[in-house]
Amino acid sequence: MADDNQNPVFQIQRVYLKDLSLEQPNSPQILLEQVQPQVDINLGLGAAPIAEGVYEVTVTATVTTKLADKVLFLVEAKQAGIFEIRNIPEEQLQAIIGIACPGIVYPYLRAIVSDVCTRAGFPPVLLSEVNFQAMFEAQQAQAAQPNQANGPAIITSSH
Repeated sequence: MADDNQNPVFQIQRVYLKDLSLEQPNSPQILLEQVQPQVDINLGLGAAPIAEGVYEVTVTATVTTKLADKVLFLVEAKQAGIFEIRNIPEEQLQAIIGIACPGIVYPYLRAIVSDVCTRAGFPPVLLSEVNFQAMFEAQQAQAAQPNQANGPAIITSSH
């Protein structure tokens, strides 16, 4: 039985919406415009230990939609997951936290952003698929270079 305590553990404890905001600062006047808006999407990742062998992983999306220089709407959503991860070597632990966990949380975030846009009276904003493995590898490569600032992972796209 003692050997069971050394088996690798990776379990989802909970997936939840941590933060959500919607702003329409120029409504209702701007809603009368018939111009195609510009959509900017920023994604961020975060991870923090919350107990021994338990981690919270967050994926944040900020969607800013503008007509010319006026904001049509702004959505910020942070989806989180609590994961139990034990008895895994450090190099694998970082990959699980940076690849597997965001991959589990992200589909929930995509659904929330699309739903909020629709409920606000706009066409849904569909967040594209994200290759978290490529993102993680790029972040690892950047961390290996001296004199580089290592902040949270951020993806930016414009539509």
